[in-house]
Amino acid sequence: MSRSGIIEQERYTCAIGALQSVVAIPRAVPILHSGPGCGEMIAGFFERSTGYAGGPTSPCTNFSEKEVVFGGINRLREIIKNTYKVLDTDLQVVLTGCTAGIVGDDVDSLVSEFAREGKPIVSVETAGFKANNFESHSLVVNAIIDQYVSLFESENEVKSQKNTVNLIASIPYQDPFWKGNLAEYKRLLAGIGLKANVLFGPESGGVKEWQKIPAAQFNVLVSPWYGKPIADHLKEKYGQEYVWFPHIPIGANATEQFLNQVLEFALKEGAEIDEASARSFIEYESKAYYEEIDNLATFLLEFRYGLPNHAHILHDAGYVVGLSKFLLHEVGIIPKEQFVTDGTPEKYQEAIRADLRSTSDKREIPLYFEPDAGKAQEFLRKIHHSGRGLIIGSGWDKELAKEKGYDFLSAAIPSPYRLVLTTHYAGFTGGLRVIEDIYHLVLSTYA
Repeated sequence: MSRSGIIEQERYTCAIGALQSVVAIPRAVPILHSGPGCGEMIAGFFERSTGYAGGPTSPCTNFSEKEVVFGGINRLREIIKNTYKVLDTDLQVVLTGCTAGIVGDDVDSLVSEFAREGKPIVSVETAGFKANNFESHSLVVNAIIDQYVSLFESENEVKSQKNTVNLIASIPYQDPFWKGNLAEYKRLLAGIGLKANVLFGPESGGVKEWQKIPAAQFNVLVSPWYGKPIADHLKEKYGQEYVWFPHIPIGANATEQFLNQVLEFALKEGAEIDEASARSFIEYESKAYYEEIDNLATFLLEFRYGLPNHAHILHDAGYVVGLSKFLLHEVGIIPKEQFVTDGTPEKYQEAIRADLRSTSDKREIPLYFEPDAGKAQEFLRKIHHSGRGLIIGSGWDKELAKEKGYDFLSAAIPSPYRLVLTTHYAGFTGGLRVIEDIYHLVLSTYA
C-alpha cells in the first residue's frame, strides 16, 4: 500500500510495527536495524506490549549519521553477536527501518552468515515507507516460514498431520484482544476435532510449533484481508488449502457459521472427524449462549428506553463487519455509519462491502474506508440520529463520544483507557463479553 500526505489519529503504525508479531512468539526477539526512535515509537503506540524483548528493550543498531554515510552493516553484526551473548533466545528476527532501507545495507547477506552457522535467525525488510504493520505482519510471518521453518521440512512431512491446522487470525497487539481471541479459536476448533497451531502467544508452542507448520493438513484464515498473503503463500509452498472466514465471528450466529464452514471444509479435505460429535459441540455452545441471552430479558425490559439504539464503529475491517452483524442481530443496536480505519487495500474493499451488505436485506449500513480517523470524526460530528448512541473505537474517540452525549466502548488501539489481558470478543463467549461491556457502560451512567 502506498499513501502520501498527513493523516490524523492514525490507528496503525508503519511497517516496522510488525516487530510486535515477533514479540508475540515465545522466546523470539526482534533486532531493529533502525534509528533509536523506532522501537520507542512502537512501544508508545501499543502500550504494555514489550513481551520478552520488545519496544524500547529491543536490541537496536541506533542508526545515526555515521551509519548513513558509511553504512551500518558492521554495527548490525556486532548487535546480533551481542544479542546472542546477552539474551537466551529461540529465534531472532532482524527488521530494517527507513534509514537502513534508504542506505541499502545488505542485511540479508549478513543474516545468512549467521544462519549458515546454525543460528535461528531471519531478516525482513520493513522500511516504514513501504507498508503499514497490517501488511508487514504477513511479510514477517512469510519470512520466518521461508528462512526458518523451511529448515525443518524433512522432519515435518507436508500435510502429514491429520486434523491439524495453522490458524491465521488476529494480529498480535494490533488486535487488543488477540491473546484471548486466539485461545478461544483454539478451544472452538478443538471442540470440532481440530488441533490448531496458533503460532503466537501463550497458547502456542513457540518455535517448535512454527517448525510443524508444513505438516498441517490445511489452514484456517479469519480475516477480511490482513493475513491473506500468509494463507496464499502456504498454499503455494506446501499445497495447503485454506478455509476463509472474512470477519471476526462474534456471538452465536457468526460463530455457528464459522464452525460449520470449517467443519464442512475439514470433511471435504479428508479430516478424520466425528461429525456427529462436532455438531453436538456446536449445539451445546449455542445453547449455553442463548441461556445467558434469555437471562437478559428482565434487564432489557426494565431499561428498554435507556439503552443505546444505534452505534458507530471505528476499527479494522474484521471488527467493523463482525460487530455490526452482532449488534444488529443479537443485541438490537442498529449499526449506523461505520468506519474502517486500517488502510484496507482497494482490491479488498468491495468484498468487505458485500460482506457488510449481507447483514440485512432490509437495512443499508453506510461503510467508509477512512484511515484518516480525524476525517471520520468530523463526519460524525455533522450527523445526528435520534435516541441514545454508542461509539466503539479507540482512545481517540472518547472525547467525541462525550461531545455527542454517546456511550463509549474502548475496543481498538491506541487506548489508554482500558487494560486488556486475556479478554476476547471472538466466539460465543466473546459475544457475551461484548454485551457485558456495553451494558456495563450504560448502567454506570445511572450511578
